[in-house]
Amino acid sequence: MVLLARILYILLAILLFGVLIAIHEFGHFITAKLLKVKVNEYSIGMGPALWSRQKGETLYSLRAFPIGGYCAMEGEDEDTGDPRSFIVQKPWKKLIILCAGSFMNLLLGLALAMMVVTVPAPVIYSFADGFAVEGEDGLMVGDRILEVDGQEIKDYPALQAALLANDGEGVDLVIRRDGEEIVYEDLPMYRMDYTYNGSQAHGFGLIFSYSSEMPLTQRIQEGSKLCVEYVQLVWYSITELFSGHVGVNDMAGVIGIVDIVSEAGASAPSAMDGILNVLNIMALIAVNLAVMNMLPIPALDGGRVVFVLLNMILGALFHKQIPTRYEGYVHAITMVLLLILMAFLAFHDVWNIVN
Repeated sequence: MVLLARILYILLAILLFGVLIAIHEFGHFITAKLLKVKVNEYSIGMGPALWSRQKGETLYSLRAFPIGGYCAMEGEDEDTGDPRSFIVQKPWKKLIILCAGSFMNLLLGLALAMMVVTVPAPVIYSFADGFAVEGEDGLMVGDRILEVDGQEIKDYPALQAALLANDGEGVDLVIRRDGEEIVYEDLPMYRMDYTYNGSQAHGFGLIFSYSSEMPLTQRIQEGSKLCVEYVQLVWYSITELFSGHVGVNDMAGVIGIVDIVSEAGASAPSAMDGILNVLNIMALIAVNLAVMNMLPIPALDGGRVVFVLLNMILGALFHKQIPTRYEGYVHAITMVLLLILMAFLAFHDVWNIVN
């Protein structure tokens, strides 16, 4: 049963990887179409074509391996003589098309973050060590706090504010337990030093649940906060890599990430928890792709953006531009190096899994 769950989560992870890449390439595709740049092919997946259809000037295809995709524009690296080729477009059009892929990944990361984000709720999850009024005559796990000292509690911030305002001489509470409202007056619950998960903190000794129930505006706000945290995490990882604090051996390729995602799903206590774990990791990966693609590395979107900006500066100052063939050489050489790195990471991932 565990093996079957692991296989299912591996398939889910591969499918979601395909979605991440397809969304990225769709950003390039839709902006190219809107800006009248010729798109020769839009492909979901890599490898042999399973299905394809020519519609107008663009070939739409579905390919065998759902781990990538591409948007092939006319004249991406050389002037083909077509006035609608990418290479002859105005700089602002190029920048929009190049940045659109990462923008779509950010939007997808936000959408996934909004699906998995949770906030504290005024529902008791557990108690700190030494909490004195636990039980049927006091508080129990699952109790929802409705009022504190006469103040109505609709959410966790309201609960925090009410507890902070308490005079420390007992608490008046209204709770809901198993559908029944229970009223406590001067419940002997006081601020003191409690042990929470092995560390001490000053409070009432209550540990509250997290809930996914929230208004849409709050969901957008909390999802945005989570995306910002993920961006910060990616930048921290990049700085750690370039500073030498972590090495290539600490990196994971597609195979390793799929293994991590499937492990997170299969080890969850329930199928729903497993799916939420997977979506949470995929939100992080979507943000990771957005940030990494905009790094100023040739062959990546960020590297192409750098060349567009350099050509703008050179054109304004000296009326010259970097020859397209030289830019193509730089992108091609870097792509080969990136493919070698990906092959190494794939071998490294397999080696780690086998061992």
